Amino acid sequence: MAALLADGRVLLAGGMQDANASAEIYDPATGKFTKTGSMVTGRALATATLLSDGKVLIAGGWSDGPYPLASAELYDPTTGKFTRTGSMKTARENAQAILLHDGRVLLVGGDVNQQGPYFASAEIYDPTTGKFSPTGSMNAERTDFTATLLPDGRVLAAGGFLGMASAEIYDPATGKWTATGSMTTGRDHHAAVLLTNGKVLVVGGVDADAGFINTAELYDPSSGAWSAAGAMETSRADPIATLLTDGGVLVTGGESEGPTAELYWP
Repeated sequence: MAALLADGRVLLAGGMQDANASAEIYDPATGKFTKTGSMVTGRALATATLLSDGKVLIAGGWSDGPYPLASAELYDPTTGKFTRTGSMKTARENAQAILLHDGRVLLVGGDVNQQGPYFASAEIYDPTTGKFSPTGSMNAERTDFTATLLPDGRVLAAGGFLGMASAEIYDPATGKWTATGSMTTGRDHHAAVLLTNGKVLVVGGVDADAGFINTAELYDPSSGAWSAAGAMETSRADPIATLLTDGGVLVTGGESEGPTAELYWP
């Protein structure tokens, strides 16, 4: 898991395949990694969310066992230590976590393992109490999907295993999910990024036939519709899409034909 800290450094903790507890900090000013405190629980496939107070919420994942974790912990950059916080209502890995405008965190979806079952349920973490509470469930069970905070404070959930095309919107004011337009191409293991114009770019992923995808599309919150946004030169699963200061998007890595990168311009 990785989280950008408030001071511009990056926290890396745990693992993807190995549920280790170690963590380290990358400092872009020096280009070096340094060790920091270890997590209370070794975990992989957890979420890492920067909170409004500068701490990082690490939630869920799995730890050397057949079942996922419900536990969560907080990393404090000022002390370099992890401490326990409240546990989720549902143990899950591969979930999505989104910091809402009011400072709470939405955790949604995920799975028990890659073979299922998958979750539609969602819950809210309140940093002021350190506790999780249930909120409305999605209309569909989703894992390997994307969740994107929209400018108006709602959250867009799109796609999921196996090559889902459907999408839905979470409204923190009501705690409910409502269906919105479906993507033109069903996909999972894709990337999503909010553009400066308020639209959401979705790129790459895996289709229902387990084939890598090079296409991209745009979601317009004002209409609830998706439209084609061209195609990458390289098909990619699990790419990283980063919004640049000039409004462009850098798409890098992922499972593809080679270690390449490309730019998208709105």
